[in-house]
Amino acid sequence: MSPHTHAGPLKNIKILDFTNLLPGPYATMLMADMGAEVVRVESPNRPDLVKLLPPFFKKQSYAHLSLNRNKKSLALDLFNDQGQAVIHKLVQEYDIVIEQFRPGIMQKIGLDYVSLKKINPKIIYCSITGYGQTGPYKNKAGHDINYLAVSGLASYSGKKSTGPVLSGTQIADLAAGSQHAVMAILAAIIERNETSIGQYLDISMADGVFSLNALSGAVALATAESPELESELLNGGSCYDYYQTADHQYLSVGILEEKFALRFFDVLGHPDWLCSFQGSVEERSALKTAIQDLIAEHDLAYWTELFEAVDCCVEPVLTILEASQHPLFVSRNMCMDIALDNKTQVKQIAPAIKFSEQVLRKQCGRLLGEDSLDIMMALNYPQHHIQQLIENKVIFCATQNKQLHDREDDK
Repeated sequence: MSPHTHAGPLKNIKILDFTNLLPGPYATMLMADMGAEVVRVESPNRPDLVKLLPPFFKKQSYAHLSLNRNKKSLALDLFNDQGQAVIHKLVQEYDIVIEQFRPGIMQKIGLDYVSLKKINPKIIYCSITGYGQTGPYKNKAGHDINYLAVSGLASYSGKKSTGPVLSGTQIADLAAGSQHAVMAILAAIIERNETSIGQYLDISMADGVFSLNALSGAVALATAESPELESELLNGGSCYDYYQTADHQYLSVGILEEKFALRFFDVLGHPDWLCSFQGSVEERSALKTAIQDLIAEHDLAYWTELFEAVDCCVEPVLTILEASQHPLFVSRNMCMDIALDNKTQVKQIAPAIKFSEQVLRKQCGRLLGEDSLDIMMALNYPQHHIQQLIENKVIFCATQNKQLHDREDDK
């Protein structure tokens, strides 16, 4: 393993993270996992709601411990001139900024792209919002469900009997917000390496979800006909679906290709069903009912064992805990123990991206302001000035009195 790459491919990238909740923190978690140095700038008196999300371990949210792993915490009042001055110092070195405020907020406090670009012309500044920095919705509040709704994706995701259904995870926040932000930042870094010019990145989660209508959207725009519930090959309009078992669990059946369908029907003892699989809409609908009736005769364990050695795109629907113990994810090292402190380890989902030359850092999300003192000292703030900022509630340092006294004793 090369000593120059073991910290990760983003080891020389320094990021100021002003985000909370899910989209921004997940994005910076991905980059921190890849080796970036991320300083999370947090409000001393307005906690990130994720930190209040139960359950807790040693008074810290498990969600926070995971989402904010491998990051430093600087607790700073951004609405104070002295707090803004700290950021002005930091952006001289941390030349990537990611924020998630509503449009205009960062401009009001002098921390917008135009203001920070004057300090560091190479800055890459990424804003994640629900509806983007422009347009009639730019100041409107929203959540994942709203972005899925307005983008059209929810309109054909579900059953005719239920209408649109909620997803177990946040598609807009993660796929449209977090991952688009990471892609945009990395692309901007590549261009900056060639031109020495930074830029502003406007990430709209609604835009991102709209772009995820990759297959159905292409057809809808070309034909002027929108997809409906259970009308498409992949949304319930074919045998590609979930089927309930006798023990009220579910089996996923992904038979799209004829070769997989034939194997599937052979295992069921009904090779003749292939004709209906290739038949009319009415025949396919009747076939789905027949499949469901047959699957309902046995429990999930029976079907899982029956299809285990058959290559036909059939898998059981597992819980997260069952998935974590599945041979697939065990063999792929998709769960890891990560340090909370010197004595305690917490189990978390591991990064999905595997780099052959990286040794992954493993540090849980930090306490509020746990790194404030170190960061301020690195900026050459004298201790009496730091103490004054603490007393004026501009910054907050976890166990601040002990830390300051320890530093004074080290002199």
